[in-house]
Amino acid sequence: MNGTVSALSSRRHKRAAKNGTKPSVAMKLVVHGNGNNKNNSSSKASFMTWTVHDAVHVARHHWMPCFFALGLLFFMGVEYTLRMVPSSAPPFDIGFVTTRSLHLLLASSPKLNTLLAGLNTVFVGMQTTYILWTWLIEGRPRATISALFMFTCRGILGYSTQLPLPQGFLGSGADFPVGNVSFFLFYSGHVAGSVIASLDMRRMKRWELAWTFDALNLLQAVRLLGTRGHYTIDLAVGVGAGILFDSLAGKYEESKRLNSKAASTTSNGTKEALFP
Repeated sequence: MNGTVSALSSRRHKRAAKNGTKPSVAMKLVVHGNGNNKNNSSSKASFMTWTVHDAVHVARHHWMPCFFALGLLFFMGVEYTLRMVPSSAPPFDIGFVTTRSLHLLLASSPKLNTLLAGLNTVFVGMQTTYILWTWLIEGRPRATISALFMFTCRGILGYSTQLPLPQGFLGSGADFPVGNVSFFLFYSGHVAGSVIASLDMRRMKRWELAWTFDALNLLQAVRLLGTRGHYTIDLAVGVGAGILFDSLAGKYEESKRLNSKAASTTSNGTKEALFP
């Protein structure tokens, strides 16, 4: 075969030959996708070289993409056969359906609703305290930067598409925001803030505290659904937002570290350090 193959591809081919195995579909894609191959125009398409052995290998060792492929096909069928909710009707939310019993219990017991709202507000205070503690006391700003990114994006999205307050909303003066002032539904800052704190705890190997926050976050999500304080999509995206903005804050810190190393020394001969 004309052209060159990357060193990584070459090593994998040698290893496969030594073990008596065939290169996987992914490896075939690497070889056939080489831009330096002069015979690419006349070579076979990659899928024409796949074998049953390749399919079995993918199913065994790459079961997660296969599972998501089945999910794609399933929800394509659901999406194109499902009757849409009329514009005059309230949104359908499977979380509201699941927590219907809890909703009826809280609606019939205002004192219990207030108690749970107060406990939830305490948990929000715990999240805030931990995130600020990591920056102000421990000198690690990543969680704080992540929270700033997250809440700013939440404000932009929440204002851009203002969802209607769910029917049957059970407010409480002990809830946060205190006094049931207006708030953005999409996405849940309660959930996202807890995820940010939990991820930082895991980085610091504070496993018990992280698992405690995760358990409280789950209870918080159930309560928010039971009180109709958030839609299910608000909570799910809140989890993703916490993970996303924690990652972005990490990349931001790393970029600042690299810039600091590349910067010229100051007049006293020390490096300018934006982050400890």
